[in-house]
Amino acid sequence: MRYYGTLLAGAAVVLSTMAGSAFAEDKAVSMIQCGDAIAETYPDLIKAWEAKNPGFKVNVEIVGWAQCQDKITTLAAAGTPVALAYVGSRTLKQFADSDLIVPIPMTDAEKAAYYPHIVDTVTFKGEAWGIPVAFSTKALFWNKALFEKAGLDPAKPPTTWDELYNDAKTVKDKTGIAGYGLPAKTMDNTMHQFLHFVYTNDGTVIDADGKITLDSPQNLQALEFIKKLVPVSEDGPSAYDQDDMIKLFSDGKVAMIEGGPWVRNQVSKDIQWGVAPLPVGPQAKGAGTLLITDSMAVFKGTGVEDQAVDLAKLLTNPENQFVYEKTHGLTPLRPVAGVETLVSEDPSWKPFLDGIAFGGPEPLFLDYKGFQNALIDMVQSVVTGNAEPAAALTKAAGSIDQYK
Repeated sequence: MRYYGTLLAGAAVVLSTMAGSAFAEDKAVSMIQCGDAIAETYPDLIKAWEAKNPGFKVNVEIVGWAQCQDKITTLAAAGTPVALAYVGSRTLKQFADSDLIVPIPMTDAEKAAYYPHIVDTVTFKGEAWGIPVAFSTKALFWNKALFEKAGLDPAKPPTTWDELYNDAKTVKDKTGIAGYGLPAKTMDNTMHQFLHFVYTNDGTVIDADGKITLDSPQNLQALEFIKKLVPVSEDGPSAYDQDDMIKLFSDGKVAMIEGGPWVRNQVSKDIQWGVAPLPVGPQAKGAGTLLITDSMAVFKGTGVEDQAVDLAKLLTNPENQFVYEKTHGLTPLRPVAGVETLVSEDPSWKPFLDGIAFGGPEPLFLDYKGFQNALIDMVQSVVTGNAEPAAALTKAAGSIDQYK
């Protein structure tokens, strides 16, 4: 999933999808879709929605990933918002606090239809501010050939942090190849990597009341474990991000990495790999994972807020959303009937679902970039040996309070 950038270029696509001609009195429901093209199923769904809502016309603009988020934000801040837009759920708290978006009414049944904790990724002050539209979870990929070369059982991936470290060390000692891929570059996925360990050790960053919970025993164990992994990982982790890890893994230069379901399609076919749930820490209550969503947000002041909510719910209803997920290789948001078939046809999906029950949401902060940078600095200071985990964690916990 991608989000960010400043508008440098955007391809506008206006969908002339009404049954007849568009009349002057038709009221526009503007929509921004991030990416290179409109989602495959959306044109027909929009056409059906317009047929049921005469007098309204949906205008869709396609904006590239690198420019999308900033264009949406700029329009809203300027008082000329788009009615409906694809946003990273991490931005919802700031949009809501700035009174730029409207809450999304959700019934208890609608909330219950999602996997656990999904609605938490869009919730602020007890209200949902977006409709989840894309979802990612993480799992462990391991190189079976490197395991076998190191004398490890290639069919037995690690299930705990201790096993992860021991296997990584064995690979490094026996083969000279990095046992684990540790991303610590100045990128959002360095923070995400830390959160993998937080949520596989029953940790949290901020509670429902807005209290910072980062400086906890569970999270100290997570940061200490990152430090422990440095000697058995690739040289200079602060030079690598998660995309780099995929390349190293594909080249057989690292034995284990953590990644989303899309990694399965990016790893070289020459690698004998397996995928398993993320290994758990000593405080874990079960397999966990970081839960990241993107959402459909409805912006305030367009005069078509109700119509935008209705359209968003059509595009993301259980049936339509699952088709979108299968097409784009995304983790399903809901345990719909097709998920069981999906897993039976491709068992490599299972680890990405197993961690949801004990997973945790990407934390919502008003200044998300400030929060993100504080956690990146924390991880990098430990990885480079410039700070001890306890001091780095306490410092970060104190600094992120200003961003909430």
